[in-house]
Amino acid sequence: MTTAATERVCFVGAGTMGCANSLVSAVAGHRVRVYDVSDEALERVPDRYEEIGRFLLAVGYCSAADVAAGRDRITLTTDLEAATADADLVSESVFERLDLKRDVHARLDRVCPTHTILTTNTSVLLVSDIEDVVARGDRFAALHSHLASLLVDIVGGPRTSPATIDTLRSYVLGLGATPLVLKREHRGYVVNALVGSLLTAAMRLHVEHGLTIHDVDRAWMVGRRTPMGPFGMIDLFGTDVVLESWTRDEEDGVRRELAARIVPPLRALVDAGRLGQKTGAGFYRYPAPEYQEPGFLDDAVSTEVGDALTTALVLGALALVEADVADPDDIDHAWTAATLLDAGPLAIADRTGTLELRRALDRQIERGLAEPADHRLLDVYDALARSGTDH
Repeated sequence: MTTAATERVCFVGAGTMGCANSLVSAVAGHRVRVYDVSDEALERVPDRYEEIGRFLLAVGYCSAADVAAGRDRITLTTDLEAATADADLVSESVFERLDLKRDVHARLDRVCPTHTILTTNTSVLLVSDIEDVVARGDRFAALHSHLASLLVDIVGGPRTSPATIDTLRSYVLGLGATPLVLKREHRGYVVNALVGSLLTAAMRLHVEHGLTIHDVDRAWMVGRRTPMGPFGMIDLFGTDVVLESWTRDEEDGVRRELAARIVPPLRALVDAGRLGQKTGAGFYRYPAPEYQEPGFLDDAVSTEVGDALTTALVLGALALVEADVADPDDIDHAWTAATLLDAGPLAIADRTGTLELRRALDRQIERGLAEPADHRLLDVYDALARSGTDH
């Protein structure tokens, strides 16, 4: 369903995210233009649409006729001025480089009509990292989608107007997707921040405590009844993408010190060209990774490992609550919408109970997987419980 405010949408960047988002938008009825500086990138778009279309059919999002009709609404171009000439909304999905994103948005601000809303699909940068290069700060925001999920984060910056947030929320609802409007900027938004907490715990268990990737993935898959563990997730996202998230210049000293200990296996994989599913090898080999083999889950599973991973996830959620990034219910809803799991981290905390949470945290502190200061996050949970907040 389209509205007049966002009838014509331009997608800048014809990579995986740009293609996925543009096809979903076109299927929903929008007139779409896809811009990329590279003719070669645009030549690969039809093949990407075939793959994305199969996924949309598999999850029941739309029919084959809907996909075909959507593709008819899409125009591909290397001419940015033509792509944006009448755009109501622009969604940028270029490489995660701050200098590049700033250059792209400065140019978009110059060539787009005055009414056009500009958005960035960045996973790790903040709106405020970019927005000072545009004059239209009131019409600039983050519109961040998740692969294989119809959850979309909406984040305003210092100058973003409420009207822009409302328009973006209506656009996302028109896609048949779930909008999550964050209360403030936060690197990694909600789901990526939660995933980061989980993957960090998994890497520490592997590197610092000698557990195999099978030990870690099996514990998570059994405990949470999910078809993929943390190391399978790293392969899905890309070992290079996860490595980059650990090596950004702006990270604080404590995180840099931790990264120095746990990222060498990631760097070794990246240096060897094993970037995950997209190259056929990462921690596992594809298209038939070991975690999909019959009997993978039959071996003994460590409840202690599962507890460590779950505790990290819960603490990550409580850190978001403490930072006032999103309400508890929204955090849980974001997690279940993005992962299709049956419970969010705060609902898991409710099931576990305060006493057992504190015991689990103490065990993680003893193993060096958490810090004594993390007890303050359980104080946050206790405050939620006293307030009667329902997750």
